Amino acid sequence: MRGRPRPREQGADLRFHDLRTSRSSFLADALRGLARSPKRIPPKYFYDARGSALFEAICALPEYYPTRTEMAIMRAHIDDIARCVGGRAQLIELGSGASTKTRLLIETARPSRYVPVDISEAALRAACARLHADYPGLPIHAVCADFSRLLRLRPPIVRADAPRVVYFPGSTIGNFSPEEALRFLRRLAAWLGGGGKLLIGVDTKKDPAVLEAAYNDAQGVTAAFNLNLLARMNRELGADFELSRFRHRAFYDPRGWVEMHLESLAAQQVRVGGRMFTFAAGETVHTEISCKYAVSEFQGMARAAGLEPLAVWTDADGWFSVHLLSVRGPR
Repeated sequence: MRGRPRPREQGADLRFHDLRTSRSSFLADALRGLARSPKRIPPKYFYDARGSALFEAICALPEYYPTRTEMAIMRAHIDDIARCVGGRAQLIELGSGASTKTRLLIETARPSRYVPVDISEAALRAACARLHADYPGLPIHAVCADFSRLLRLRPPIVRADAPRVVYFPGSTIGNFSPEEALRFLRRLAAWLGGGGKLLIGVDTKKDPAVLEAAYNDAQGVTAAFNLNLLARMNRELGADFELSRFRHRAFYDPRGWVEMHLESLAAQQVRVGGRMFTFAAGETVHTEISCKYAVSEFQGMARAAGLEPLAVWTDADGWFSVHLLSVRGPR
């Protein structure tokens, strides 16, 4: 870690805390992942400034239903959601991005503090500047960090005397394998403690054709998003990937998830961080998994993690679900 949080004042109600690990973590993860068989790079490294902008563009694509469906659920049920969340809680958002859906919660639930956590400093700064301008008086403690490590946020970032509500939208929980998701939810429940709640968006299982179209858009934005990972490695890690020699692949696995890969179009060698890696023609780098869960399936996982389902909201087609969970106390 870079040491203790370093708040950067942006006015009385807006502070930034940089809790990122160093650049060496990206290099170490890349070297470790490319040495594996099959090769794999964690999806958190998608989100440099360009990757974050491309993801926002993906969310607006006609094929990409999750964002607009989740937003429609939030709009339709926001009063009920806000009532269940409870007033004046600390709202802690994991993977906050542009914080678009969060505005509904801020306006309706009236949290006492907003703590967005995102790995992209550019996206975090831009979103928080807009929120600070639109909601003067709302304390915002923005945390630039990898939320998957479940940072133990402490004062002054979070308050000790107010209930915590974690908001985890976008079905980002799907980027963990089912086993990883269960472990993550258990750690999250332990961190939330008594009185804590989790509001989480979860993509559901559906026609594989719908799922595959969402990750293979006609405009090629998702392909550009995936290939940008190689461009970032070239820029930040001194790699020499030729992007034209790789292609984006995404497909549905019947076990219940979509996989994204970067496929080598020819036998080739690539240097990363001073090490040489060999690719066979057709060999891939696995860059993302996006697991889908039936409502009952996800609730079972939540219970196994020590979280009690309080409410669930879905769209008319059942394409997406928003769950409210609370930490289950000792029996």
